[in-house]
Amino acid sequence: MLDDTDRRILRQFQADPTASAAQLAERAGLTQATCWRRIERMQAQGIIRGTRAVIDWRALGYEVEVSLRVTLDKTQPRAFEDFAAEARKIPEVLEIQTFLGQVDARLGLVARDMTHYQQIYRTRILPLPHITDLDALMHIARIKHDESVPL
Repeated sequence: MLDDTDRRILRQFQADPTASAAQLAERAGLTQATCWRRIERMQAQGIIRGTRAVIDWRALGYEVEVSLRVTLDKTQPRAFEDFAAEARKIPEVLEIQTFLGQVDARLGLVARDMTHYQQIYRTRILPLPHITDLDALMHIARIKHDESVPL
């Protein structure tokens, strides 16, 4: 799988995804060619899936963050698929997760303010198919948010 050199590269890449191959190589103690070959191999293996821009949605005027815990009617054969397909169409829904247990799905969504949230909730969330129960959790603070993997 991964050796110590790959882990060094990945630690540096996680710390600064905008770094060039030359910068990553220097920080990992490798030649640029070796570093680049290893990065390409890890991309081909699906270990590195890409880089992305992280946008601060609060800076864009979205002040409300809500987690909706959803229970679906599991007697319907396509309940998960139908629900997820429709939920994907709501631009304010940033995340959809499914679970095993009492809660079947969680939607993470943002809204400009409470009035906007109510409008989304009433016109876009409540009509989603196969919902039997819905519980809203208003986010107060994000204590930890880290997508880095311990390497």
